Amino acid sequence: MESATDLTVDELAARAGVTVRTIRFYSTRGLLPPPEIGPRRVGRYGPDHLSRLALIEELQHQGLTLSAIERYLEQLPPDLSAQDLAIHRALVASWVPDKAEDATRDQLERRVGRKLTEEDLDRLAAMGVLVRTEDPQVFRVDPGLLHLGARLLDVPIALETILAARTVVIEHTRSAARELSRLFKDEVWGPHREGGPDAEERARMKSLSAHMQPMVVQALVTAFQRSMKQELREWFGREGAPDRRDGALEE
Repeated sequence: MESATDLTVDELAARAGVTVRTIRFYSTRGLLPPPEIGPRRVGRYGPDHLSRLALIEELQHQGLTLSAIERYLEQLPPDLSAQDLAIHRALVASWVPDKAEDATRDQLERRVGRKLTEEDLDRLAAMGVLVRTEDPQVFRVDPGLLHLGARLLDVPIALETILAARTVVIEHTRSAARELSRLFKDEVWGPHREGGPDAEERARMKSLSAHMQPMVVQALVTAFQRSMKQELREWFGREGAPDRRDGALEE
């Protein structure tokens, strides 16, 4: 498998699911940072380029024009990491309806940049990234989870641990959603408990709920990031500083 930090333009295009011409076009518009120039003056691309392409794709799915995408990217700090860009993409993708796509095994391997073993496919299926079809070479793929699932393939964690973590996230996010919905109902629907809201008031409430959702999601993501950083600080403080040679995460 080629290194994710050392991709040619052809490899980047295959991983991102776009054409080389598209990458060239985005580069001329300033949507992508220039590549590092390696030996023989060949441009080399890294994970930040891949994450930025994924973000651009999600913004397009959201219906933004190219000019609007340019304005959106201009507002982002220039030193955002690939992980930060992935969070922005996740926030954008949360408002895009899920659309599973059919993909052959060859297409999947081009997107993830590696050959996929049967064990890899089983792990991706267990994580909800793909669903097997009657044709063993064709899969129903969730494009929003594909990049995350591909990255988790190389994480040295047992599949059972990944699935347990996923269960924790789902259970707690559902619990948070229920509590927030209850608070919203008590505040907005409470005054109408006796007679119930009329059609006009119901439409206004739905509109208010739709406007609140992005703010609630962003607040949850921010709170979760800060909580995780605090947990890592406390953990490293108890266990000692991580050995940077082991590739430990830094803030």
